[in-house]
Amino acid sequence: MGDWVIGAFINLFGSIAINFGTNLLKLGHNERERHSMMDGEGMAGKVPLKPIIYFQTWRVGILFFIIGNCLNFISFGYAAQSLLAALGSVQFISNIAFAYFVLNKMVTVKVLAATAFIVLGNFFLVAFGNHQSPVYTPEQLAEKYSNITFLLYCLILILVVALHHYIYRRGEIVLAVSGQDLRPYWNMLLPFSYAVVSGAVGSCSVLFAKSLSNLLRLAMSNGYQLHSWFTYSMILLFLSTAGFWMARLNEGLSLFDAILIVPMFQIAWTFFSIFTGFIYFQEYQVFDALRTTMFILGMVSVFAGISLLAPDEPRGGEVKDGSHPTSVLSSSNSTETDRFIFESEDAENKEMKSFTQLMVVKLTDILAKAKVLQIGFGEL
Repeated sequence: MGDWVIGAFINLFGSIAINFGTNLLKLGHNERERHSMMDGEGMAGKVPLKPIIYFQTWRVGILFFIIGNCLNFISFGYAAQSLLAALGSVQFISNIAFAYFVLNKMVTVKVLAATAFIVLGNFFLVAFGNHQSPVYTPEQLAEKYSNITFLLYCLILILVVALHHYIYRRGEIVLAVSGQDLRPYWNMLLPFSYAVVSGAVGSCSVLFAKSLSNLLRLAMSNGYQLHSWFTYSMILLFLSTAGFWMARLNEGLSLFDAILIVPMFQIAWTFFSIFTGFIYFQEYQVFDALRTTMFILGMVSVFAGISLLAPDEPRGGEVKDGSHPTSVLSSSNSTETDRFIFESEDAENKEMKSFTQLMVVKLTDILAKAKVLQIGFGEL
């Protein structure tokens, strides 16, 4: 068994834990919004939102998110960055399962087809990707960071981030002052630009984590001393980019519907992680004509799946007084998403005071829901 297989399995479990934690974070935001509305009944409006850290669901989500990232960090020492980034496709499967069993959302054929396209595309990326993962010395890693090709790629990445940040800010203004006829366009462009900025910067944490994992593996095998300026630089850059990614992820879940923003987050992160590994580690050198063709087909399949996940033109939504412009987007996205994922608000949710009680009730419904889902598959 090659080292890349070990890294792939570790990354697989880590990716599932990350997606589980991400959805729990979204569930925590939903609970905070519901509690605010319940506490504000009979008043002029909602009471101020409590800090999100007070909700146990959110805290558990953060725990799973951290555990998953730790597993992914370990996996980087055993497999190529592009290979591990592509394995993130498993998150789409767990994302659909979580949306059905925990968030009470009915998954339709359209969403299942989109997930199939994304998983198929990532399968091609894994099957025909780079299966090598050499161990580099600190001098070799530092030299790669000063490579002219990598520096040019970083410049392009900065331009992409600046462009999409401008588009996002512009979209906020348009949604606040324009008529209803412009909203369908911005309702898709805003979360897309938000995800691109988050993924472009957040994916850099994968590169720094890969470098740190390489140094750790080198220290365990050859006795390399980790106390050096290069190691501390990688730690600082990793914490900065990973912190940015977690902050944007948490904010994005509070602004947009999870069934829309989570796939966008994952695709942006996967896309930039793959190409960053290609450029920095020069993983493209192992590609021949067949591998290149299958890789392109994999990317096309992934983008086809994303287009299927995108909702159609929204029917519109009312703007809440004093709300942020992007709340218009969240409202209209939720309205449109109901066309293929129908939310069912259970009465017991309003009575639950802790995450443990909520999960007990949810688990009692899983068998019945699984039977319904099985019947749905049989009718396809």
